[in-house]
Amino acid sequence: MQDPVVLHEDNHLLVINKPAGMPTMGVTDRLSVYQWAGGYIKRRYQKPGNVFVGIVSRLDTLTSGVLVLARTSKGAARLSEQIRQGTMSKNYLALVEGQVEPSAGTIRSSLYKDDARHRMRVDVRGTHHDSQEAVMHYSFLQRLEVGSRAMSLLRVELKTGRKHQIRVQMSSLGHPVVGDSKYGATTHLIGSGIGLHAFALKFQHPTREERLEFQVKPPVEWPVELILP
Repeated sequence: MQDPVVLHEDNHLLVINKPAGMPTMGVTDRLSVYQWAGGYIKRRYQKPGNVFVGIVSRLDTLTSGVLVLARTSKGAARLSEQIRQGTMSKNYLALVEGQVEPSAGTIRSSLYKDDARHRMRVDVRGTHHDSQEAVMHYSFLQRLEVGSRAMSLLRVELKTGRKHQIRVQMSSLGHPVVGDSKYGATTHLIGSGIGLHAFALKFQHPTREERLEFQVKPPVEWPVELILP
């Protein structure tokens, strides 16, 4: 697996382009972003002992794209506060199965975790005791024909950050993310990821009066050529 690409670093931040297939954190048989970042900072700045790496938000293992990490507790606290207040903007590219109408809109659902199946579900009846509101905006960008299969490229802005939110909400509409067999996809991408990429991230620097913005193109395995919107 390829290493993350560093997009920005300073005393408080480390912003990377995470490759698909790398978990953000947790104990797995694969190197996580948390482990990689700790080793990177130790080597680059010749830090003895343990170093601080603050995970303030996550990307699913199969999702690629921009991810911000904190290098100080102050940075972590202030970034986390931006997430709570909704001032950190996260935009994704979603390559989904089927032909989505060329329009824009808002998707609202109630989601809950199905622990037995290790997945999220839409609370259709609104009766599950543990469900949480999930809101996202989307806009149609492009329609593709890959072989005999129709696909649609969407831009998605998350307004809430529920686990697997884009994946389960698009699947519930009959347009699962390409490669996402957990949520019903029957098509696949080359490589270890799915058709979900965090392409843009905007937030306030935790210690400076500066609004930072980062954009990265989707992986080369995606069957699209596009200028980032």
